[in-house]
Amino acid sequence: MKAVAAEMRQLILGETLSSLTAIPAESVEHGEVFTRRWVVDLILDLAGYTADRDLAALVAVEPACGGGAFLAAMATRVSASCRKHDRPLLDAKQAIRAYDLLASNVTASRRLVREVLVDEGWSLPEAREVATAWLRQGDYLLDPHVQEDVDFVVGNPPYVRLEDVPADRMLAYRAACPTMTGRADLYVGFYERALRSLGPGGVLAFICADRWMRNQYGRQLRELISAGYSVDVTVTMHDVDAFEEQVSAYPAVTVVRRAGQGDAVVVDTRRGFGPQDAPELVESISATELTHRTNDRYEVARLPHWFSGGDSWPAGSPSRLALIDALNDRFPPLEDANTGTRVGIGVATGADSVFITTDADVEPRRLLPLSMVKDTTSGTHSWSGQYLVNPWDADGQLVDLAALPRLRAYYQRHTAALKRRHVASKRPAQWYRTIDKVDHSLIERPKLLLPDMKTTIHPVLDEGGFYPHHNLYYIVSDTWDLRVLGGLLLSDVAQAFVEAYAVRMRGGTLRFQAQYLRRIRVPGPETISAADRAALAAAFDERDTRAATEVALGVYGIEALEM
Repeated sequence: MKAVAAEMRQLILGETLSSLTAIPAESVEHGEVFTRRWVVDLILDLAGYTADRDLAALVAVEPACGGGAFLAAMATRVSASCRKHDRPLLDAKQAIRAYDLLASNVTASRRLVREVLVDEGWSLPEAREVATAWLRQGDYLLDPHVQEDVDFVVGNPPYVRLEDVPADRMLAYRAACPTMTGRADLYVGFYERALRSLGPGGVLAFICADRWMRNQYGRQLRELISAGYSVDVTVTMHDVDAFEEQVSAYPAVTVVRRAGQGDAVVVDTRRGFGPQDAPELVESISATELTHRTNDRYEVARLPHWFSGGDSWPAGSPSRLALIDALNDRFPPLEDANTGTRVGIGVATGADSVFITTDADVEPRRLLPLSMVKDTTSGTHSWSGQYLVNPWDADGQLVDLAALPRLRAYYQRHTAALKRRHVASKRPAQWYRTIDKVDHSLIERPKLLLPDMKTTIHPVLDEGGFYPHHNLYYIVSDTWDLRVLGGLLLSDVAQAFVEAYAVRMRGGTLRFQAQYLRRIRVPGPETISAADRAALAAAFDERDTRAATEVALGVYGIEALEM
């Protein structure tokens, strides 16, 4: 059945490809960014594509060959491998499969491979035969003849914006590569198809923008990797001159193996990193005893495993990632059923100018005191007098406007604005509802409030009586003394978790959203001594981040926060 399904898929892809609108021929529309030779060699070394192996007996794929940067290096290594293993060059005719959409790129790459092989001492006829066999004009994401169970997929997937791809072709890409969700760039599809084509133990090694590791559009790709692959190495190269032209691509090398997850090596390169450092880095990564190494050009650390699941993978220096990984292993998450601790967001209305007011002519019980971001600015809760004109009863049902004439009249004065909202168009009979229901059980509960957008974490205690606005996240707990928990969250340790997972906005602002707050790890409240609880609560009350951090380091059992 599996073979039949695969055959059907190949037929569908073949029919689809023949009827699609072509991508414009200008190379800029194809997102071509050519990789420097020393970076190519680094990637091939990290992948294990080296001449000491019998490369003619293996299959490597280059899914978007462009001008042939990877193919030239691979041809040199195949040549050396054939001589080392006493093979004729023609034994390697099936050793490489390379693709490109543009006929001009295929022609140029064949010529380059032929020249490399001739320079290596092989005859022109056999070099021509091998170069012709290696290259194919085609769309790697849709080509029905892409080989399965390969040993390597290496390269630099194209940086193509969605708006540059014809609509019918983009729909075909999404159908062929289900991980390409939302605003995913085309390279997500290259990752997926390459990963699925690997045989057991096969290796993918790409240099590519690393945004997919953290952004929402990379979730399904991260889930795919977590389910059946091992992230072996990541090398962040944001400040390195890795390409033949200047691009703002946030590049990283990722080496992924079709195997169960083992340990993972993380590398962060600095501006001075260059060809002189690459061999030393490969040697460091290969050293089984490596735990951590740093100099002025790069930092490298080995983690016992990689981060699992579809949630965003953390970013930061290798030492910071190693710390986050260790804390993830040792402590439970902030949101925890065992302690009854929950993270949530305040009420969204869809029409704040109608629902939020300091004074409205409605029945008094329909005015719910509302906490706003500005109420938390000082670090203590200082209510600014804002109310939610509340359409919800305590049982979670919308109120009957017929029984509340002043509320009915107030909403009717704003009928046009309320009915324009998407939530009202979906539920015309509930045109006066807020987007979110009001959870009345939350009103009187003490809760920590955290503004959505700040440069540093900013927990503030509401002792009860207020409901949060949707620009505030809240934390409630059945077990924690919220002043003690607030002290932990005020510390640089909690800040480190959010910095690792959240993408910084312009100006250094972080989003302290629920998805990131839930990634914070905390010790069990019962494990914290009375003295440390008192010190954390005092630091929270005094808004003393330094004191909170000093206590938190001891509570977490770490000496210092690695940068």
